[in-house]
Amino acid sequence: MKRKRILIISIVLVVIFVIVFSITRIISSIESNLEQLVDLRIENVDLTEISDGTYLGNHKVFPISVKVEVTVINHEITNIEIIKHSNGQGDKAEVISDRVIDAQSLEVDVVSGATYSSKVILKAIEDALNNGKE
Repeated sequence: MKRKRILIISIVLVVIFVIVFSITRIISSIESNLEQLVDLRIENVDLTEISDGTYLGNHKVFPISVKVEVTVINHEITNIEIIKHSNGQGDKAEVISDRVIDAQSLEVDVVSGATYSSKVILKAIEDALNNGKE
């Protein structure tokens, strides 16, 4: 009876250790990925090189993932649709697509409080525009 109790306690402790270790690794990975976003460079795309059309783009830095559809007519961005935006608290970053359309440039300010999502959205738009180069 005493051996059984010790065995159960040992198993529970091992499971707890594995769970804590796993959570710590996951959090560390997320923090590392998000730190990369601080220095993420957004390259402006020359719209005169983009043919008319609608182009898909995506970018992912765990835990943020974005897929966009960008429409270009007469070398102007006329529409940006965010098809998918998996994020933590970065929903408000989605207004950045309006900023890009207004500026006709990727050189726009990120959304305060949603910096990481803003940058991932901009990278997805950059990817889409690069897919439309002549």
